[in-house]
Amino acid sequence: MRQFVIIGHDAPTTPDFSLDDLAGGAGRLDVLCRCVNSAFFLSHAIREDVRVHLVLGDEFTVRFEGSELRRLNPDERSTAALIRGALEVREEAIGHMPAEGSPGVSIRRMDFEATLDAAAADATVVELHEEGDAVVDVEPPENPLFVLSDHHDFTDDEASVLADAADERVRLGPEVLHADHSITVAHNYLDTDGFTTY
Repeated sequence: MRQFVIIGHDAPTTPDFSLDDLAGGAGRLDVLCRCVNSAFFLSHAIREDVRVHLVLGDEFTVRFEGSELRRLNPDERSTAALIRGALEVREEAIGHMPAEGSPGVSIRRMDFEATLDAAAADATVVELHEEGDAVVDVEPPENPLFVLSDHHDFTDDEASVLADAADERVRLGPEVLHADHSITVAHNYLDTDGFTTY
């Protein structure tokens, strides 16, 4: 299982946002939608062994489960509609018990720390950081959990939580990449067994 936790610092926590203004009125939800699409889409298929956790405003976590996903299309607007559908049932999420917005998309009342703790139970936590070890020097983990931020840096509190939880701290290359591009590179790193098998 490959997992990705992405923090949306400005992301909406209610469904009252326009699908026509994802980069503005929806708190850069476009960034999170691109991350979801990068995590799941192949040329003509969906990666079923992937799970994505979107932490929205450190209040809710929307989870996408690749093996159960339906109606995910490779455009930001339809992905945002699935997120909005999850937010529409947020009142049904009690404690850490999820509510399902659509097949494969659920919402939980969990902040970043709780989400990371739960997701890391059977995973190797990989912090993507520009000062980390070069990814080519790190053995690909069997069940990786990559942790990323949106267009903002991690807050001091988030960085502290992540530093305590991380098993590996790696950089994907010499340049700092967008979060969605980082996900694509991370997949290629895993698909090729650390860039060794093509």
